[in-house]
Amino acid sequence: MVRVELPFHLRKLADVESEVNVDVAGVVTQRAIIDALEARYPMLRGTIRDYATDRRRPYLRFFACEEDRSFDGPDIPLPDAVASGAQPFMIVGALSGG
Repeated sequence: MVRVELPFHLRKLADVESEVNVDVAGVVTQRAIIDALEARYPMLRGTIRDYATDRRRPYLRFFACEEDRSFDGPDIPLPDAVASGAQPFMIVGALSGG
């Protein structure tokens, strides 16, 4: 079981609490986690990554073990602490402005 923390707008869309659990078969990667999220919560499809390119949406960031993993490849294995459920995989809404 992988723990995933979602930003407010995605929690509201999926009608869930701040943290959800998803089953990920095999190696735990960003792609595997998002695939599992979209399978369990189909309303999130296209909100975390673009349909056509499969790339992360610009105003979302990914964190694992307090490290920004937003620019890591989607198939790079995440730390064991995330894979075991000890630490959450965090999807964070980024802010911009001046």
